[in-house]
Amino acid sequence: MTAPKESIPDAELDVLKALWPNEPLTAREIATIIYGVPSTSNIGTVQTLLQRLEKKGFIKRDRSRYVHRFSARVSQLDVAGSQLEMLAEKVCDGSLAPFISHLVQARRLSRKEKDEIRRLLEE
Repeated sequence: MTAPKESIPDAELDVLKALWPNEPLTAREIATIIYGVPSTSNIGTVQTLLQRLEKKGFIKRDRSRYVHRFSARVSQLDVAGSQLEMLAEKVCDGSLAPFISHLVQARRLSRKEKDEIRRLLEE
């Protein structure tokens, strides 16, 4: 699936962040990652968020067991890229150059990060 072309609310993004390194997970497991000790209310909130994400096509649900398990259908890289592109369009008429300039100037980059940026620019 391609990355979303709409802004993702923080609560939905928290669910995706829980899934990416750990999938597949149950709603209770996601609630534990997000909230620590899960409560009935927190699990209910996570279930609502999962329903929204499933409706948008961002996650998939495995119904083969009594307790459903969830996995992301979009990668973290794709979501990050689409969110950055939307912000660039909104703030800078689509140009990513101001974002890249800011990141390079505002933060000390490691040798590895510099090499990766050079490699990407050369491609």
